[in-house]
Amino acid sequence: MISHVLIKDYATIDSIEVDFHNGLNIITGETGAGKSVVIGAISLALGARADTSYVRTGCEKAVIQMIAEVNNRDVLITREVYANGKSLAKVDGEIVSLGELNKLARKIADIHGQYDNQYLLHTANHIKLIDSYEANLIRQSKEKVAELYQQYMDVSRRLQELEEMTVDNERRKDYMQFQIFEISEANLVPGEDAKLEDTIVEMQHREEIYSALALAYNNARETEYNAADAIMNVVRDVKQASHLSKDAAMFEDEFSDIYYRFDDLCSRLREARDGCTISTAALDEANDRLYQIRQMKKKYGDTIEAILEHKENLEKELRQLQSLESDIESVALEKKTVESLLEEESLRLTNLRRTSASTLENKIQQELFNLNFSDVLVSVDFKEKKEYSPDGRDDVEFLISTNKGERLKPLNKIASGGEMSRIMLAFKMIIADFDNIPTMIFDEIDAGISGETAVLVGKAIKQLGETRQVITITHLPQIAAYGDHNYRISKTSDDSNTYTTITQLSDHEKAGEVARLIAGLNISDLTLQNAMEMIDMTKMR
Repeated sequence: MISHVLIKDYATIDSIEVDFHNGLNIITGETGAGKSVVIGAISLALGARADTSYVRTGCEKAVIQMIAEVNNRDVLITREVYANGKSLAKVDGEIVSLGELNKLARKIADIHGQYDNQYLLHTANHIKLIDSYEANLIRQSKEKVAELYQQYMDVSRRLQELEEMTVDNERRKDYMQFQIFEISEANLVPGEDAKLEDTIVEMQHREEIYSALALAYNNARETEYNAADAIMNVVRDVKQASHLSKDAAMFEDEFSDIYYRFDDLCSRLREARDGCTISTAALDEANDRLYQIRQMKKKYGDTIEAILEHKENLEKELRQLQSLESDIESVALEKKTVESLLEEESLRLTNLRRTSASTLENKIQQELFNLNFSDVLVSVDFKEKKEYSPDGRDDVEFLISTNKGERLKPLNKIASGGEMSRIMLAFKMIIADFDNIPTMIFDEIDAGISGETAVLVGKAIKQLGETRQVITITHLPQIAAYGDHNYRISKTSDDSNTYTTITQLSDHEKAGEVARLIAGLNISDLTLQNAMEMIDMTKMR
């Protein structure tokens, strides 16, 4: 709850401090005295947007301090608004962001002004009201729907990615199969191109090679003074002395070995000469093969090794594409399964919400009846969303008819300000059943009502004050009479400034203030007696 508020240099307020208490705190005062200014300052302390117009004329800054109980400990909130446009928020002396302050404020108070009905007028919040009311029943189903929705979105995304991969898949497969076939048909062998180049060079110079080999063979074996005969003569000559000299025997052995090796070389030389025939067909074949390899290099890689690696990659990708269809079938089946579970759980959540809505309809209708809506009808309209969502498939809106014979219509179509105030109060009464916010603040919740209706509104607010702190601004004596703690706001002026003050009233002063609300400035003994009777009557209701 809010226990203490200090307001300094804010609007018409020079400096005031006020202590609030448990129960129903009623603030009254003349029209224009600054009742809403006080609520505005409290709103600022609770994280409302700052405006330099709030700073009292001639002052550097406006300061609002609030002591509130949060989680069983007192917290000091300070809000400073500077005339130069700067704004500062502190919690227990530490600077915090406006977002952090708003998060804290949600644990402290709920402020409801005459035209500040946006939460309930915004239909997106109606489903939150229903879910909160039966939270124990609904929470588990909501969490399951959110979990299944995430699974559904994940599997849908995977399926979409797979399906996008299959665009032009068949054409891609045909092209890859053609490439694999072409490379396979080429029967490429690593190093083959280098060998072909050497072979072609050799074949292109075959005549020169033949002439050289033939001349070499003639000199080795066929001329009159050939090399073979010369070596044989050497062997014969040293042999004559081999039995007389070890050196001669050694030379005989070595030259004999040279002769036989030379003879073998001559035979191979003759074979090479005889095999060195010129074949145009063989040269053309070699050139054609080398051209084929070079064309393959242009298409698939700089080397034969690179071409063969490209073929392996194509085969791997083709296998993946061929398995893609089965993957799509598998993921599509998974999506169908998850969607079925999501549909089932969403339907279960809808049924739970309808049960909660039915209870809320009756309770809100009863609260409105207590607030003098004798012919009111309340209904919760359910529509199914076209798409799944983390919150299920429900679009929910509260509809109301305040007069017999009128059709049900949305809350934001209620024309009367008095009707709207009471409708909002009825909702607040229901919210209080499951809302943990310890303080509720009403700024002129009684707008547009009077007489017996005002008495009923006062009774309802009093009832709220039995379980939490309520701070209410009113101009009606019927409501002021219900206050557990009453405050009067006054405004005075001098030659240069206007000043606002707030005073907590004693029981006697409370009776005088209620009398003022009844009769204005002309308070008679009878008026005061009526005020005291009105106060006494609130204790009997």
